Amino acid sequence: MEGNMKAIFLALVISVIVAFDHSSLQVNGQEDLAKSMVITWGKDRASINGDNLDLVLRDKHSGSAAKSTAAFLFGSIEMQIKLVPGNSAGVVTTFYLSSTGSKHDEIDFEFLGNVTGQPYTIHTNVYCEGKGNREEQFVPWYDPTADFHNYTIHWNPSEIVWYLDSKPIRVYRNYESQGVPYPNKQGMEVYTSLWNADDWATRGGRDKTDWTHAPFTAHYRRFRARACKWNGTPSITQCASKSNWYTSPVFSQLTPAQKGQMEGIQNKNRIYAYCKDTNRFKGNMPKECSLPQF
Repeated sequence: MEGNMKAIFLALVISVIVAFDHSSLQVNGQEDLAKSMVITWGKDRASINGDNLDLVLRDKHSGSAAKSTAAFLFGSIEMQIKLVPGNSAGVVTTFYLSSTGSKHDEIDFEFLGNVTGQPYTIHTNVYCEGKGNREEQFVPWYDPTADFHNYTIHWNPSEIVWYLDSKPIRVYRNYESQGVPYPNKQGMEVYTSLWNADDWATRGGRDKTDWTHAPFTAHYRRFRARACKWNGTPSITQCASKSNWYTSPVFSQLTPAQKGQMEGIQNKNRIYAYCKDTNRFKGNMPKECSLPQF
């Protein structure tokens, strides 16, 4: 009976914390987006109003972008996004974490537009010391243009988990001890952008942006970072400390229920996984592809 009660208690903890109740993710308290992000490109087009950010793309050269005023190392970073509706072919909307420099780390959500009636592609990737090539792509099971949906990157010393509306879709585990790179020594800022990429974004560039539908607008709101703020090299140790909430064993791997949920999404909604692309790597697969990710 004692074991059952412990399991029930753990499940309750996980359901409260891992389900990403929005109130629990406000590391910056009730600060609204206007106090935690700044527009970096397209200041004459993009706008921040309270807890809302609108990015606008008018033509091939006039997109827009914003980034956080702080950098982070580990934690949960979330944003609610409503993507460009209608014919969005060639248009890319992003929400990602990145450090700077040629050896940068990066964790991506990119949303690749499509022609009317065809689904968006949700593109995820991880860069470690400037090297990516760890892509997985999904089609959403909802219309991401009809309403806001929550996108969360949960990143700790053990693993990175991508969530759509609190549902895990992908895990990248830390196998640094086995020679697999892992982003754990560089603080990353949070970036958003809206730009034209019709040379590759939709069906490999075969579907071009229809500028008669411009301007294109992507809506963001409720940026929350329940995360360790980066303060230089000392943060490498401080942010990895076991005293931080996200280093609890509860967050070291998904629960059985979450694993089942993710496997269902991957079986139905995943359309590309680099670890399954043997032709691309000519049989010399990345080492992590032979290791369990969840």
